[in-house]
Amino acid sequence: MVQVSRLTQSRTVQIDGDLLECQWQAPGGSAPTLVFLHEGLGCVQMWRDFPYQLAAQTGLGMLNYSRSGYGGSSPAVLPRQADYMHHEAIVVLPQVLEAFDIQSAVVVGHSDGGSIAIIHAGSETASQIKGLILLAPHVFVEPLSIESIAQAAKLYRTTDLPDKLSRYHGPSVDNTFWGWNDIWLHEDFRNWNIESYLPDINVPVLLLQGAQDQYGTLAQLKAIESQVSGLSESHLIQDCGHAPHRDQSKAVLKLCGRFIDMLISVD
Repeated sequence: MVQVSRLTQSRTVQIDGDLLECQWQAPGGSAPTLVFLHEGLGCVQMWRDFPYQLAAQTGLGMLNYSRSGYGGSSPAVLPRQADYMHHEAIVVLPQVLEAFDIQSAVVVGHSDGGSIAIIHAGSETASQIKGLILLAPHVFVEPLSIESIAQAAKLYRTTDLPDKLSRYHGPSVDNTFWGWNDIWLHEDFRNWNIESYLPDINVPVLLLQGAQDQYGTLAQLKAIESQVSGLSESHLIQDCGHAPHRDQSKAVLKLCGRFIDMLISVD
């Protein structure tokens, strides 16, 4: 069960015409704020304790929000378009940072959230970004991703997966699932590629991926590490699937804490 700090506020903010659910801990002074961007079927609650643990460990403020179509946020307009992550990165995220007056951010992105972080950090809107922590990010579509997402569709139709996801997404769970699944399996998405944003990322990047990740290979991390302009550090986490912060939370907290200490020490 998620343990919310007494300093954490549950809030909703209106961004781009939608109400977004947020968990917010104000930063101290000029310290950076940890900003969490969830996976393709995630939300505030699916991060579990990880944001609070990392905030407590580092002493930083924290913003964790559910994107439109997820958790307790407004339903998304479907069908999604192939550039939906670009919209989140270039239109929505800057407005979210402005709404909370975040002047310096360490963005922690998981899967789709990692891809959104990359687009944002590599665009002209990224002046507040101090560093990136990317958990199983994607910069292009791989056959493994398509196979696993197609398998997820079968599981959604034939198992209790809808009931499990409805604990987080409520009565809109069908729209949440198919909004994610349909666009990733759409023919127009096969050529999706965000590598062009990588050379303009000049802040430090921490890359973490599970050795048993069913949605992506190490080719993703290698592409990122070889093309970003700033310092990068990558780790393959053993006995770990697509969610390193859940499968190996202690190891991931340690790596993230060390990375953040480095960021702050060179400020």
